[in-house]
Amino acid sequence: MTTQNKTAVVTGASAGLGTAYAQRLADRGYDLILVARNTARLETLASDIRSRTGRAVDIVTADLTDAAQISVVEERLRTDESIEILVNNAGAALLTPLTGSDAAAYEALVNLNVTALTRLTIAVLPGLTARGHGTVVNISSAMALNILPVSAVYSGTKSYVLTFTQALQQELAESPVTVQAVLPGAVRTELWDGSGVDLEAFPDEWVMSVDEAVDAALAGLDAGEPVTILSLPEISDWESFEKARQALVPNLSQKVPAARYRG
Repeated sequence: MTTQNKTAVVTGASAGLGTAYAQRLADRGYDLILVARNTARLETLASDIRSRTGRAVDIVTADLTDAAQISVVEERLRTDESIEILVNNAGAALLTPLTGSDAAAYEALVNLNVTALTRLTIAVLPGLTARGHGTVVNISSAMALNILPVSAVYSGTKSYVLTFTQALQQELAESPVTVQAVLPGAVRTELWDGSGVDLEAFPDEWVMSVDEAVDAALAGLDAGEPVTILSLPEISDWESFEKARQALVPNLSQKVPAARYRG
C-alpha cells in the first residue's frame, strides 16, 4: 500500500473562514477535501488552490443539515485514511428575538451548528485515534461567552461547541489527537447576511478580516492552545475564567442543598 499524503477536510469551505482555512492548509502541504453547498464556488476555489499550490483538492457538495447528504461526508471521514485534520467551520447565525421567530429556522441553525459538527467529529475520531495523530478544529464564537438578548439560540449553539470541545479534550488527554476550539469575534464574512444584524453597524475596530482571523487561529493551534479567543489580549484572562469555573465544581453536586435554600 502506498503512503498517501495527509489530507485536511474543511466544511463551509466556499466562503469566509472556510476558504481561508483551505488556502492556508494547502500552503502547509495538505491535500484538501472541501465541503459546502455551493458547487460553483467550491470548483473555483479548488481550481485556484490546485494551480497555486499543486495540492490535490476534492470537493463534496453537501447540505450538512440533510441526513442523506451528511452521511456521504461521514462515510468519507470514516474511510479515508489520509485524513489528518477536520475543520468544523460550517455554521450559520440568526440573531433575532425569539418572540415571533420562526422555529423551523432555528431548528435548522441547531442542526448545522450543533448536530452536523457533532456527527462529523464522531465520524472522524476513530480513524484519527487509530492512526495515532490528527487534529479537529471546532469553530465556536465569542458569542459563546458574550450572551445577548438576540443570541439565545446562536449563543447556545456556540456554547455547545465550546463545551463539547472541552469535554473531548479531556477524553483525548492521553491521545495524540488534538482538539481546538476557536472563538472569533465579528469577522467580515457572509455569515452576517440574513442574520438579522448588519455588520456595517459595528465600529470598524470590532471587525476582524478573514485572513487575520484564520492566521491567528492557526497560530493558536501551533502554540497548543486548547481554546483560542482571537482578539483576547491576555490568554491569562481566559485561564482565570476557567479556574473560576473549576472552583465551582466540588460544590455542584452535594447530598444536601446549600444552606440558603434550607429553612
